[in-house]
Amino acid sequence: MKNQIIYAALLLALLVSKVSAQETFEAKAHTIADKIENISKEEKAFLKAEIEAVNKELEAGTINKEQADDKKMKLAEVRSKNIETRIGKAQDELKDLVQQKVDGKLKENKSNSFSFNFIKDTVKRAERRTTSQFLFAAGVNNLVTKGAVANSDYRYWGSHFYEWGVTGNTRLFKNDNLLHLKYGISLMYNNLRPTDNRYFVVNGNQTDLVNNTTHLKDSRFRNVFISVPVHLEFDFTNAKDKEEKKTFRTHESVRIGIGGYAGLRLKSKQILEFDEGSRDVTQRTKGNYNVNNFIYGVSTYIGYKETSIYLKYDLNPLFKDNAIKQNNISLGVRFDLN
Repeated sequence: MKNQIIYAALLLALLVSKVSAQETFEAKAHTIADKIENISKEEKAFLKAEIEAVNKELEAGTINKEQADDKKMKLAEVRSKNIETRIGKAQDELKDLVQQKVDGKLKENKSNSFSFNFIKDTVKRAERRTTSQFLFAAGVNNLVTKGAVANSDYRYWGSHFYEWGVTGNTRLFKNDNLLHLKYGISLMYNNLRPTDNRYFVVNGNQTDLVNNTTHLKDSRFRNVFISVPVHLEFDFTNAKDKEEKKTFRTHESVRIGIGGYAGLRLKSKQILEFDEGSRDVTQRTKGNYNVNNFIYGVSTYIGYKETSIYLKYDLNPLFKDNAIKQNNISLGVRFDLN
């Protein structure tokens, strides 16, 4: 899975520091990690400029709001595909690099060079008020109906969410390490697996969950969003005195984040698996399924060092006009990797 490959790549690359100019495994891995981060930043900047251009067209009256929203959705979709394609190439580079390491074709890092540069990079990072992290989160996903998740129409352990992206972390006060502003861009994959052999059917402006006439081996409904999360983070990592100068590190103690997110829907897809005679059939159907094109919600996390328990809740319903409002909720584990 692409998410797992990217996670592993960043974990590997970010656990080591820059070394000397030798062509070592660590140096190459770090270069690939930087490339992946820069891809997300570039595509985010392009998308922002394109959306601003659409807003200008809307203000000028050359297009209406519906046309503007449609344009924004298409632009976000293109940028999302660009990210996946470009990062895919970086993943291939990483696979080749790991194979070279396994085959013993790369130089080993000299311990003294590594130690020196590790300390150098650590000090440099500690002096910066803004740092960046790779975000990866995964867990269970469901819908809140009439204020409760109990007696859900969706499997509790079978419905999952995944989120990955890049974030910036800015210390708000020059000489105090407690408060940070955390912000970034991420892709969210929310999956629902209905119970009792059911699947979604669109009836006009309503999206109903109905029984299937044949046995379903699997029924899955996936929504993909590009989102902008923003959190106020409390980091209890203590400042350190080094050579009569205070240095500030992050992600070395208890952390608490409180905030929210807003985003655009990129695509919705229903996946059904069933037997047809002697054949195993997988049917994938794309459509909007009356899902809201825009999402916004609240989120929080609490954890130690780079690992946190993560909770997200959409404030707007999943389906636009359904008679019964249902809001997406996700609970899982989050990793913020320096």
